Amino acid sequence: MEKRFVYADNAATTAISPYVLEKMLPFLTEQYGNASSVYSIGRKARTAVETAREQIAAAISCSPEEIFFTSGGTESDNWAVRGICESAGSEKNHIITSAIEHHAVLNTCRFLEKKGYRITYIPADSSGTVDPADIEKAITPETALVSLMYACNETGVIQPVSETGEICRRYGIPFHTDAVQAAGHLRINVHEQNISLLSVSGHKLHAPKGIGILYIRKGTNISNLMFGGVQENALRPGTENTAAIVGLGAAFENLSSDMDANRRHTEKIRNHLESRLLESKKISVNGINGTRLPGISNISVKGADGEQILLMLDLKGICASAGSACTSGSSEPSHVLKAMGLSDAAAYSSLRFSFDHLSSADDADYIADVLNEILRKI
Repeated sequence: MEKRFVYADNAATTAISPYVLEKMLPFLTEQYGNASSVYSIGRKARTAVETAREQIAAAISCSPEEIFFTSGGTESDNWAVRGICESAGSEKNHIITSAIEHHAVLNTCRFLEKKGYRITYIPADSSGTVDPADIEKAITPETALVSLMYACNETGVIQPVSETGEICRRYGIPFHTDAVQAAGHLRINVHEQNISLLSVSGHKLHAPKGIGILYIRKGTNISNLMFGGVQENALRPGTENTAAIVGLGAAFENLSSDMDANRRHTEKIRNHLESRLLESKKISVNGINGTRLPGISNISVKGADGEQILLMLDLKGICASAGSACTSGSSEPSHVLKAMGLSDAAAYSSLRFSFDHLSSADDADYIADVLNEILRKI
């Protein structure tokens, strides 16, 4: 079998697209001015920043002044959870989240637990889905925030965001969703879905690393992320990363125009891979009974070591993941798969393949052929 290079870890990060890079380059070379400066190249940078804000706002159906630029999803998640709790006062000391959240949310909640906050971790069912009825049952007069991810970074399972947003609206509780995996793949309307805060990271949608946003609904009480100048309405001060901001705006605009076609193509690739892999009795697909993002496939290989297989795939030119990128190298089994009821052995044997609109059916066939060859050897 001829060795190829197949990148199947788009849920970890994506390449900057040529379109995005083209839009960014002028602000790395000629138009390098500080967006807070009054001279011409500074004003051009300011215009570019505000244009990007408008592009992103249009993509999630909000007002540009509700978009705040951050360094990425982890910062946005931290700011959302801590900022809401800090502004709510001591009488609101309860947070509701799920057991399958990204560690950017989970570890922030664990930090707040040490500060005296009470955290309710809602479980997921065997498909990897959280029941919004469980969220409603957990609400108390002390609840300051509900945080539920839009789609799981490990399994791709889409969570009941609209239903949860409606529950939070009725109870008057801010609702945050980590949409890092969903943005660029699913249509998002923050007002129709009653979302108060939404986190996005640029490097998941062919923009550069180190840029993201936190959407904050107008009227939501949230404390400053930090203190300094007047940038981002003085809530998240600091000199703007103009080129990266331009790239994020361009990525949103570019993906929004072809989202439906991209989703159909990516889902076809994922389904083709899974149909090949499920021919083996040793392989099961985690979250297959849930509603999933089009490009993520999380599998368990019975009796195997996921990390070992990952290294063997790499020798054949295949980039994949054993669990999520943020926990790679951890000795603990995936908390997401454990929350779904999988054993430690099944969790340790898991692999994640993640595709996008640049992937092909040939990529899926090559992965299936190589993985089957590996299974014969081990």
